[in-house]
Amino acid sequence: MHKIVLSLAVLGFSATAAFAQTPTSFADVDTDANGELSFAELQLAWPDLTQAEFDAADGDTSGGLAPDELNTLQPAALPATPQ
Repeated sequence: MHKIVLSLAVLGFSATAAFAQTPTSFADVDTDANGELSFAELQLAWPDLTQAEFDAADGDTSGGLAPDELNTLQPAALPATPQ
């Protein structure tokens, strides 16, 4: 029983550390602070993002997503909610 409790505690601490490292804002993801998110920057925070989705959201074809472009991407890329 003690081994199970200890294992769950270790798992909980490691999950907390992983969540603490997850970027939470545009500025956190914009590591070069240029005001746009590159595909590489976004993939670190959003590994399932495809190049095609990124390119479709890049309305000005600058090679990076500004906050308004990122907002257009997010609803389309979210998984569908079950009915």
